[in-house]
Amino acid sequence: MPLYEYAKNAENHVDLKGKQSRAVIGTNQVVRTLAELCQKGPVAADGWYGVDWKVFRHEMEQACPGLLCVHAYSVYQSQEKIAAYQKRYETDDPSFGWVNSDGSLEDLIDQEKVQALTEKIRQAREEGRAILVYGPGAAVRPLLDEYETLVYLDFTMQPMLWKMWGGTLEPFASIEPVKDYSWKKYYYNDFYLLYRQKKALFSRMDWYVDAVHADCLKMLPADVYQEMIDELVKGPVKQVKILQPGPWGAYRYRDLWKVEGLECNAWNELAGIELSILVDIGRENMVNIPAQNIMQRPVQMVGKYIHETYPDLMPLQVWLDDGYFPEEQPLERVCMPVHDHPSTAYVKEHFNEPLGRYETYYIVESYKGSATLMGYKESADLEEWERLCRESENKKVIPNWQDYVAKWDTNVGDLFLIPPGTSHGHGGNQMILEMDTGPSVAGTEYSFFTYDFARHTWDDETKTMTAPPMKMHLKHSFDNQKWVRENRVQAYHRARPITVDGNGKFRKDRYTTLPEQPFHIERLFFEHRVENDTEGKYMQIVTLTEGSRVTIRSLEHPEYSTTIERLQACILPAGLGKHEYINEDGTHAMVVLIRMKRG
Repeated sequence: MPLYEYAKNAENHVDLKGKQSRAVIGTNQVVRTLAELCQKGPVAADGWYGVDWKVFRHEMEQACPGLLCVHAYSVYQSQEKIAAYQKRYETDDPSFGWVNSDGSLEDLIDQEKVQALTEKIRQAREEGRAILVYGPGAAVRPLLDEYETLVYLDFTMQPMLWKMWGGTLEPFASIEPVKDYSWKKYYYNDFYLLYRQKKALFSRMDWYVDAVHADCLKMLPADVYQEMIDELVKGPVKQVKILQPGPWGAYRYRDLWKVEGLECNAWNELAGIELSILVDIGRENMVNIPAQNIMQRPVQMVGKYIHETYPDLMPLQVWLDDGYFPEEQPLERVCMPVHDHPSTAYVKEHFNEPLGRYETYYIVESYKGSATLMGYKESADLEEWERLCRESENKKVIPNWQDYVAKWDTNVGDLFLIPPGTSHGHGGNQMILEMDTGPSVAGTEYSFFTYDFARHTWDDETKTMTAPPMKMHLKHSFDNQKWVRENRVQAYHRARPITVDGNGKFRKDRYTTLPEQPFHIERLFFEHRVENDTEGKYMQIVTLTEGSRVTIRSLEHPEYSTTIERLQACILPAGLGKHEYINEDGTHAMVVLIRMKRG
C-alpha cells in the first residue's frame, strides 16, 4: 500500500532555552561524538526497525579505526524459534492477529549467546579496545550493566513501512533484508517488543538519535530530549499528514496539496498515533519523532482517566477522505467499499485490542451527486444480501447492490454517527472529515470490508487502477453486523448540531450523539476569536474546516501556540487547558473537534 507524506506547515516550535546548542546535528558530527564515547567505554546503540544499520556501522568504523562492532542479532534465538514465537500473535486469521500484550525482547534472547557477548564486551574493556553493540536489542536487560553509554536510534512509521513493503527491512535476528517479512509480525508482535524496549530505555539512555535519514542524523543528550518532549506536549501538536491512493481514489488533493508522485488520492490521515512529528528546536534541522513518543507524557496528553483506562493509547484519530471527480462517474467508481467496524468487546475478544472503532463522517465539501452509504433499505432481503456477498467475495459483481444498501444525499455540515456494526461507506463527490477512535497503540486498522464492487484497485507503480481487487473480511463483517436499516439511520445516525454557546460573534455547537459513541463532535464558528477549554482532562483533535488560517494558543501561557491551515488538524493535549482561536483571514472560520465524553 503506497503512502505519501505531506509536511507543509507541520513543524512544532519549542524553546529549549539555549539547551539546543548541546544537540549534535549531522551524521559526521554524530558519529564523531559516538566514536569518542566508544573510546571511553562500551557503547550500546539500540533502536527501532528501519534504521540503516549498515550505513551506521560503516560510518562508525570510519570515524573510529579499530572499533569492534557487534550486531545485536548475535544474541537472538534461531530464526525458527523466533518465527514460532511470532506465530502465536499472527494467528490463522487471514487479515488480523492477536496483540502481544505482555512480551518483551528478552523472550527472543538466547542466554548462552548473551553470556558470550558479555564476555566479549568485558574482554574488549580489559584490552582497552573500543566496542559498539548496535541494532534492536543491543541494550536488552541482561546487557545493560556492561555499557558506559546507551544510545537510542529512533525511526518513524511511514519510512519503516516503505522498507517493509519494499522487502528491505531487517527484522529481529537478521543482518540482511527479509523480503517476505509479514506485516502481521510487525503490527501484532514486533511493534510491541520494540515499543516496550524503547520505553524501558527512555529512562536509561544517555543520547537520543533521530535516525530517519541516514545522511542527516540528529542526536540529543537525554535531558535535552526529555525537555523537548516536555515542551512539545504543553502546546498544540501538529503532525506530518499522509495521503494514500485507493480503489475509489479521487482528485481534490490536486487543488489543495501538491504531492510528488501521487496521482490519485483516497484516504488522508491528519492526526493519529501512527504519524510523525517534526520539532523545530532552534537548530538548522528539525527533529523527527514518532507520535508514540509524546505518550511518554500520558496524563498531559490524554488525561488521567484515559491513561488509566487505555494505557499507552492515543484514543482518537482524524482522517480526510477525498471524493472529488471533475467528471461524472458511476457509483461503483466513486464509493468506498461497503464495510463496518468492530466494538470494544469485539476487538478485545478477537484481537486483544483495548478499544473498538467508533466513527463519524462530517461533510466538509460536497459536489454534485454527493452521497454517503449507510445502513440497508427497509425492503432489503438481508439474508439474500449476505449470500450474494459471500458468493461474490468481491470477485463477482453484484449488479443490484443498490437494492440493498441505503444511499443518502449529503451537504456540508452533515454528520453521520457510525457505531460498530453499522454498514457504511463514503459515497463519493464529497470530502469527508472522518473522526473516530483509534483502537490500537500500533495504529492497526480495523475495517471489515463486505463488498467493493469487484473492481480493480490502485497500482502505484503503473499509476493505474489495475491491481487485484481488495480482499474482503466477510466472516468478521457479518459476525459484527448489526443490520441497521434506513429508518434507524434517519432517526438516530444523522446527527444535528445543537448550539451550546454563542453571542453573535461566535457559536459553539455540539452534535447529537448515541450512548455507545464514546466521544463528542463539536464545532466552533467565529469571526475573529473564540475561547475553549480542555479542562485538563479532554484531549481534542481540531480541524480547520472553514477559513484559511487560525492560530491556537494557551491563554495562561500564550508562548504555547501554533497555526493551522484549512483542512489541517492538530492535537490539543488534555493539559493545555483554556485556549483561544484567532482567525487570521478576517472573514469567518470554523473548527470541528472530537473529544472523548469521559475524562
